[in-house]
Amino acid sequence: MKHLFTRFATKTSEWAGKPVIFILALSVVIIWAFLGPVFDYSETWQLLINTGTTIVTFLMVFVLQNAQTRDTRAIQAKLNEIILTSHAENRFIGIENLDEDELKHLDRLVAKAAKGRGETEACRTSEVGEVATPKKIEARKRSVSAKGSKTKRPLEKS
Repeated sequence: MKHLFTRFATKTSEWAGKPVIFILALSVVIIWAFLGPVFDYSETWQLLINTGTTIVTFLMVFVLQNAQTRDTRAIQAKLNEIILTSHAENRFIGIENLDEDELKHLDRLVAKAAKGRGETEACRTSEVGEVATPKKIEARKRSVSAKGSKTKRPLEKS
C-alpha cells in the first residue's frame, strides 16, 4: 500500500504541475463564473465551487507534501554523499535538523566566510547538529592557543 501511494503521489504531483492542468482548472472557474447568471448566483451555485476547490485542495496537500518530503530526503542524501566524498566538512551532515536560530547563525557564518571577511566558526561544532555558540568558540580558541596548534581549519581565511 505504501508503494502504491508513493507512485500515486509522484504521478499526481507531476501531473498537477503541468501548464495544461492549470489551464483546465482556470477553464472550470471561468465556466462556473459564466454559469452564475444562469443559476441566479444561488447558494447551490456558490457551494459547488467552494466544495470542489476545498476537496481538491485538501487532498492535494497530502499528495504534494508526500512528494516534497521524498524529494527533500533524496536531495539531503545526495548532498551528504557529496560532503562525504569531498574535502568539505563532514559536520555539515545533518544540519537540516537544527532549529531556525541555529540555521540562521550558521548561514551568517558561512556567508561571512564566503565573502572572505575573516575566520568562520561554521564548521566547528562539538557534534553533528549542534552549532558552536560564541562561548564555545572562544573556549576552543583559548584551548588551541594554549596548545600552540597551528593547524588550518576548514573555511578559514588564508
